[in-house]
Amino acid sequence: MRALKRAFTVLLITTTLTAASVTSGVADAREQGPVFADDPTTLVDTSIGNNGDGTTFPGAAAPFGMVQLSPDTQLNKYASYDYAQDTILGFSHTHLSGVGCQTMGNVRFMPTTGAVTSSDPAQYAAKFSHDEETRAPGYYGVKFANGIRSELSATERTGQHRYTFPAGSDEENVLIETGESNGSTYAGGIKVVGDDTVEGWLQGGNFCGETGKERYRVFFSATFDRKFSKFGTWSDDTLTPNQREASRGTKRAGAWLTFDPSEGDRVGASVGLSYTSVDGARLNRKAEQPSSFGKARTGAHDAWQDELNRMRVAGGSTADQRTYYSALYHSLLHPSIGSDVDKRYRGFDDKVHRADATYYQMFSLWDTYRSQNQLVALLNPDKAADMAASVLRVHQDGGWLPRWGLGNGETNVMSGDPVTPWIVDLYNRGLLDDRTSRQLFDALWKNVNDVPSDQSLFRGRDGNPTYVENGWVGYQNLPGYLYGDSRQAGSATLEYALADCALSTMADGLGHHAEAATLAARCDNFATLWDTDVTSQGFTGFPVTKNADGTVAGDPDPTQSGAFHEGTAWQYQWLAQQDPQTLFGLMGGEDKAEQRLDTFFDLPTVLSDPAKAASESWVTGAYDYHNNFAFNPNNEPDFHTPWMYAWTGAPWKTSAVLRAMRTLFTDDAYGMPGNDDLGATSSLLVFAMAGVFEAQPGSATYIVSAPMFEKVEIRPEHGRKIRIVAPGANASKLQYVSSVSTLRGNLRRSWLSHEDLLRSGTISIKLSDRPTAWGADAAPPAMGGRN
Repeated sequence: MRALKRAFTVLLITTTLTAASVTSGVADAREQGPVFADDPTTLVDTSIGNNGDGTTFPGAAAPFGMVQLSPDTQLNKYASYDYAQDTILGFSHTHLSGVGCQTMGNVRFMPTTGAVTSSDPAQYAAKFSHDEETRAPGYYGVKFANGIRSELSATERTGQHRYTFPAGSDEENVLIETGESNGSTYAGGIKVVGDDTVEGWLQGGNFCGETGKERYRVFFSATFDRKFSKFGTWSDDTLTPNQREASRGTKRAGAWLTFDPSEGDRVGASVGLSYTSVDGARLNRKAEQPSSFGKARTGAHDAWQDELNRMRVAGGSTADQRTYYSALYHSLLHPSIGSDVDKRYRGFDDKVHRADATYYQMFSLWDTYRSQNQLVALLNPDKAADMAASVLRVHQDGGWLPRWGLGNGETNVMSGDPVTPWIVDLYNRGLLDDRTSRQLFDALWKNVNDVPSDQSLFRGRDGNPTYVENGWVGYQNLPGYLYGDSRQAGSATLEYALADCALSTMADGLGHHAEAATLAARCDNFATLWDTDVTSQGFTGFPVTKNADGTVAGDPDPTQSGAFHEGTAWQYQWLAQQDPQTLFGLMGGEDKAEQRLDTFFDLPTVLSDPAKAASESWVTGAYDYHNNFAFNPNNEPDFHTPWMYAWTGAPWKTSAVLRAMRTLFTDDAYGMPGNDDLGATSSLLVFAMAGVFEAQPGSATYIVSAPMFEKVEIRPEHGRKIRIVAPGANASKLQYVSSVSTLRGNLRRSWLSHEDLLRSGTISIKLSDRPTAWGADAAPPAMGGRN
């Protein structure tokens, strides 16, 4: 009754709840209502986020593909393509979507005309205009100011090029650079083979400069559809005509191929990639070689159409749909295939192994375990299971589990223990077989209790010694540990507690009851940091960083960053969603916790002017996460926070905050508020607009909020179709859930288990333009057997 009374006494509430009255319908001739797009790929704009905030790329890729073939306008930057620039240096075959450090951009091709006189991309770069670009999932085209038209497409393991040169060109060239990339490059070589093939390799690594030891190798084999009339290679700045091989000196290594204009104005190339060998690249190229560029483009389009139709929407504005489908597209680019067509892959021991299924790599887990991993598990459960098996192979080959894996190396970037909630989530969704589950549990148990002997290769949970003994990570400012847990001790403690609590549920399910009890006892370790003497913004009690002896480390002011990774104690205090009631008890009870959330979001402004709250009250810059007390929708630690209202008895406020958050995402190049981090930010938006989200990573439960489309249709791979119907849903209006029903009856609680969702059939949601009491005091249970 307390929550019911509060829900009816807030601003803007009247005694009568008004539900939307628009008639719902499915997209067929028998019913009325909005229809699903015939081809959702037409609603994707791959330029969204192509700037210094989103750091996405506009080029061609297949879903979860090894190849991301895209233009580069700059080097040694977070994003190698910046929408604000007007010069293209070339088209490279590897990119990561939305990362916050420069990396990849390997094996760069560039068409030119005339004599080849320089290996410097700044000298052979070409001007272009966005008016001359064509972008679509699996395709990118651009016409340079010099008249050359470049078209790109991709299969899973190949990049497909088609260049059309202007009439009257005296020489038609394609330049290939292997020694210089967007990230650090340490070695490389290239070889002209016969009169239509070029092959080579490169070594890169040192992502974000943490340990500086991780390395990966990329190999390629490119064949052209015309014979070379001339060729040459370069090492650094020295160009040598008719030379077939070159190695990287201190900067570059490449080759140029010249084609006789009298034989035509179009040149095509098929480029196979591999992380195992040139032989692997050649095998991938031959296996996936399409019969024509048009076939490649059609194949990529069809693959994306299938993926986007796994979670399609109807209703809303065109801008809503463009924003949504572009976010869904960005959510399904990674992790990336790492194995060749014969399932060979390069392991974390730098040896080549053969997997039983597709092997995946590129795991940005600190980011993705909060949103994107759940989306992949929902839509592509088979691929999610293969990704878990890939992580197990990382452990078997390298000895430890990854935190941020780049190629076949651990970067040791970021902090905490993100791999654990992700794997537990897959287990609790029933996606892992018993043998894999038990092997993964053994690896996770080792990870949550021990540390690697050589932490320059795998850092692991470097805070475990003090955490296991005391319940908190003791702060240490160790040299070379920019991202280490001991240096980010405040946030690492909170991340460890969530991970351990999640793992306790897996241990219990596998019958490891003693281990489950040990882990469950750590669920509330966030409380070991709580300091009741700290006050801020009128509230008392916040987490602080501690030394190993229990004394406070550094400034306890919760608005200052201190040892909280990319955030502050104000932002990290909510990272205890495994046991919200215990957290709220530390805050003085549910009412006080709700007031704290209201301050965090500036709820009065959210209710009166959602866009103003998002743009003026919240953290707005992609990298402005330090020294602030407000909600930061641009960075992962705060992703779950809007859903914390489910545990205060006011889930309607979640829907209000999400409508405000929606205004930060637009359908243009600047439409992403922060780094996309391999789809993490995009996945947050997808779930928010669909009306379901897993706020407790590892729990396999979804909290329901007001959808922003009248229809959402989810088609999991090999699963039953799920329909969410919300008549009158409108992202531009504040709307709240007034009732929910499924084929199994009325839903009075605010959440669904994963199993419930899969079996729900049609979820009918009635919306109100006034706050409601639906779902109050019916939040998901705490994890780890907590009450």
